[in-house]
Amino acid sequence: MGRDKALLPLGGSTAGGPTLVEQIAARVRAAAGFVTLIGAPERYNSLGLPVAADLIEDCGPIGGVYTALKISSAPWNLVVACDMPAVTTGFLAVLLATARDADAECFVPETGSRLHPLCAVYHRRALAAFQYAIDHKSFKMQDLLSSVQAVTWPVADPSLLENVNTPIEWSAR
Repeated sequence: MGRDKALLPLGGSTAGGPTLVEQIAARVRAAAGFVTLIGAPERYNSLGLPVAADLIEDCGPIGGVYTALKISSAPWNLVVACDMPAVTTGFLAVLLATARDADAECFVPETGSRLHPLCAVYHRRALAAFQYAIDHKSFKMQDLLSSVQAVTWPVADPSLLENVNTPIEWSAR
């Protein structure tokens, strides 16, 4: 993208408007009751949201989810990447509520044959699998899903889970 996706102005808004991460955080808070950003505090503290630095750096998303599970006191934790502008509060609320009834360590949406581990619900029981992955330098989320008791949840509308990775994808929003 060439810059921090999280801080992109949503909907083409100008300075002072909500950023992508602020909108995602608001949706997560509305669905789950609270939110904590996992990332560099010096980058995100100005947003006025709780921020926690990765406990173990340079592990990619696995390190972020590990940190979220480690600092959380909640049994189930809704994890949402900051680059999914179409995800809705309603979708996240249903995902979380459905996960709480599942006998699993991870409840992950699936569109077709694609799993979405960065918009999923993780039980704190999965923490050991994240620690193992980090200890063994296995940083692929898809690989981690095969090491936990994961339940997939079919999603009919894949556009809800699309992420933006390039300036062209961003400008098409």
